[in-house]
Amino acid sequence: MPEPQITDDFEGIVDLIARTEDIKSVLDGITDYAAATMTGSSGVEIECAITLHRRKHTATIGGSSGRAVVLDRIEQTLGDGPCVEALQTGVPVLMGDVSSDGRWPEYRSALATAGVASALGIPMALDSESGAVLDFFAPAGGLFDEQAVASGVRFADMAAKALRLAIRIASADQRAENLKAAMDTRTVIDLACGIIMAQNKYSKDAAFDLLRSASNTRNQKLNELAQSLVNRFSGPADATAHFDD
Repeated sequence: MPEPQITDDFEGIVDLIARTEDIKSVLDGITDYAAATMTGSSGVEIECAITLHRRKHTATIGGSSGRAVVLDRIEQTLGDGPCVEALQTGVPVLMGDVSSDGRWPEYRSALATAGVASALGIPMALDSESGAVLDFFAPAGGLFDEQAVASGVRFADMAAKALRLAIRIASADQRAENLKAAMDTRTVIDLACGIIMAQNKYSKDAAFDLLRSASNTRNQKLNELAQSLVNRFSGPADATAHFDD
């Protein structure tokens, strides 16, 4: 049987994907749920940020708080820390106590200044070119025990599946928009060619050649010129549709 909190989080993320229109909102929502999950496991307020890596580019995209986002971006700027290492190795990386851990001295100093005593990076597998890491921040050391880490890993696995779905949906929507734009452009060019054919008794190829030549002469995009011709033709009855002005 799945844990009640994990089930609730999964239902919440699915609902988040259904009602949002961009990946940024999905990522912010995931960090909110992740922070709540770890807060529930530890009994202390935990903050979370998410770093997304795609095609050699890495950036902090969202977070449950402004402080979490800033701390994660500092780590990305330094290029060193538990989140960076988790992204590179594909396994969770824990900084159990900022005051005694000897790794990443510059980042430890930034965390200590911000009042963070421990940090945990948990990777999320997306695809062959993409990955993400949940970066958790706690106000005290020792909070990310074995049980808390296991809970974070289970959440990350579930969230990764949801994020992959959100990315596919966003990509499909973008392809659909591009296709519609291409179809709209093709339609207006066809309409413009039809107008030229009707007014000048040209063949379709000759009409397109005339339109393209006018586009080059005027240094104007072909679809923009076609749209202006269609607009002129559909205006007042005495509007002309020639390129001799």
